Amino acid sequence: MDKTELRARCVTARSRMPSAERAAAGRALRDALLELPQVQMAGTIAAYYSVGTEPDTHGLIYALWKRGTYVLLPILLRDGDLDWASYEGPDSLLPGPHGLREPGEPPRGTDAVRRADVVLVPALAVDVTGNRLGRGGGSYDRTLARVAPTIPAIALLYDDELLPSIPAAPHDRPVTAVARPSHGITPLPSPPTTVPSPP
Repeated sequence: MDKTELRARCVTARSRMPSAERAAAGRALRDALLELPQVQMAGTIAAYYSVGTEPDTHGLIYALWKRGTYVLLPILLRDGDLDWASYEGPDSLLPGPHGLREPGEPPRGTDAVRRADVVLVPALAVDVTGNRLGRGGGSYDRTLARVAPTIPAIALLYDDELLPSIPAAPHDRPVTAVARPSHGITPLPSPPTTVPSPP
């Protein structure tokens, strides 16, 4: 199955999920992430404000902010890249493109994500090696390319969205873990490193 077909299948499955089930999934993800030691120790977390049928992140972002974590949220730029600005409570969000809600604080630049201790990313599905299926715009591939491999990059999914394999292109950037409502946090294998052959 190619990415376009797989993406359509995932979007359809999410649209059929009852709203109460989506809400419960969001609460379970919030609780699992708030208990994760890397999240508890993080001074700065780059997250995203969920829209539509995405696993809900609103309660998670509010809880992080209330306990003193510096939360960065994305601002979608015209070229599809992501700028970042601080979340300062629900009233600090403004309408953005494509139905998004974006922070109204001053932008910090596309490289602000480099200062995050944890990065939370949206995904329609992820495979067991960390390959991520997004919406197709490439925004988070560019973002993840700026993030050091030692920084946890966690995709938020529903339970059946961790797949055996997803087609990957050379520019695709893997995540290091997934969060699912009934399974909590699942670390994923690091991509293999190429060891130079001896001369």
